[in-house]
Amino acid sequence: MFSLKTLSHRMPSVARLMLVGAIGIGVSACSEEKAEVKHVIRPVKVVEIAKAGDTRKLDYSGAVKARIEMNLGFRVAGKITERLVNIGDRVKPGDVLARIDSTDYQLAVKTAEANLAAAEKGVQTADLANKRAEQLFDKNAVPKSQAEQASLSYDQAVSTRDAARSSLDQAKNQVSYTDLQAGQNGIVTTVNADTGQVVASGTPVVTVAIDGEKEVQIAVPENDIAEFKPGKTVKASFWADDGLVLDGKVREVSGSADQQSRTFAVRVSLPNDPQVLLGMTATIEADVSNGNSYVSIPLSALAEQDGKQMVWTVDRDTATVHGRDIKVADFTGDGVHVTEGLDTGDLVVSAGTQFMSENLKVKVPDQQSALAVTDQTVR
Repeated sequence: MFSLKTLSHRMPSVARLMLVGAIGIGVSACSEEKAEVKHVIRPVKVVEIAKAGDTRKLDYSGAVKARIEMNLGFRVAGKITERLVNIGDRVKPGDVLARIDSTDYQLAVKTAEANLAAAEKGVQTADLANKRAEQLFDKNAVPKSQAEQASLSYDQAVSTRDAARSSLDQAKNQVSYTDLQAGQNGIVTTVNADTGQVVASGTPVVTVAIDGEKEVQIAVPENDIAEFKPGKTVKASFWADDGLVLDGKVREVSGSADQQSRTFAVRVSLPNDPQVLLGMTATIEADVSNGNSYVSIPLSALAEQDGKQMVWTVDRDTATVHGRDIKVADFTGDGVHVTEGLDTGDLVVSAGTQFMSENLKVKVPDQQSALAVTDQTVR
């Protein structure tokens, strides 16, 4: 294999000049290419930090319920022999919902009737004895003490009769309690017991949602519960109908947090609307004043340098990037919440942060295509 030096000795002078020229052109081209690579401007995707608003929105989901839901149960114990309603049935006052075995209570009525009859006979007997004692006393045939004793015996017999009469009324009431009846217009929402089950007095058997005002119950964490005061106006939207939005008012706020979820129950009253049905999923939205604000940026915009969390910001005048330390509050499904380090109007590189370096020249998209990120409030 010949070297260039050997080849140059054997080539004519003109050929040698042509070869040297070609080599020079190649070296020059490589130098120009390297120069071009050195001055490449990298395009970047950015987000712009927008100005924070004066208010923020809180939204929580819940279910539509009746303002009054009654858990109905028998006033006496017994075995359920019949259930006459199902979930979704409408009821009105006096409708029988279920029955329990009334045999023992009917026997109690018969016993009370017999006791009352005996007591009435006792009153008649005591009345005759009292009248006879009074007649004999008037004739000085018996002492006064005997007449007074007869009078007291009559009064006692009357009291016994009255007690027997009350016992009979009570026994009859017990029989009537074996029928579970609706007290108001409503709809059956829950059935807790069925035929054949033995229930104690007061055990819930059927739940009836009373017709009338509806409301939404939501669970609010402790850091937001101060924003919900009774009488506060909120917006209620419904998953079943995007176009249905109603004005609601906070009616009731729980005085203590749930022991398991550590949230507070809040009830929001709704205006009467036939489109709102029990059990619908509703979202309650409330406007509250801004407090300590944060900026939410995409997770892809977050970088790390020397063990510190930072972002790359773009200088609009020089079109160069610069690293800036930030303070991260937390991570959410929407991105990263930043509490310190970013201001309104900053351009933050949102993709390709691994290719960034200090003072790197970049190409920023048009202002209209830049994604704006608004300030929000820590919740």
